[in-house]
Amino acid sequence: MTEGKTKFLLVDGHSIIHAWPDLRILHHRASKRYLAREELLKRMRLLQDVSGERIVVVFDGHGDSTSQQNEQQGIQIFYAGGNLSADGVIERLVARYASQFQVRVCTADGMIWQTVHSLNGGWLSPDDLAFELQRAEKELGRRLKG
Repeated sequence: MTEGKTKFLLVDGHSIIHAWPDLRILHHRASKRYLAREELLKRMRLLQDVSGERIVVVFDGHGDSTSQQNEQQGIQIFYAGGNLSADGVIERLVARYASQFQVRVCTADGMIWQTVHSLNGGWLSPDDLAFELQRAEKELGRRLKG
């Protein structure tokens, strides 16, 4: 990946929710399932604000087509729909944009990692993402003190 390109991090939302114990607990309580998504999005907003890397979170959806939400000054969110899974959305985004931008994907799914690698994208494990988030939280704390 080339320096100077805009950096994007594509996050496989449900993969991360299932990989992080606190979010997995929320997700398994049907009445609180949305809280797991909201907490993940909150954490990704913080990471984007501190790192400057553009964050795109992709969830499996239930609609007839893939939908997209762009938060003003925030992250981009996709809900896969129709015959396309979140994995498929991520693979298409990497295939389309990896030559123009510096793209990394965070997922626990080894099959996606192989596809991303073949498309010249980078890969990040859920544990690596948790570590980057911890660093961002510490950096934000330093900025607020300073």
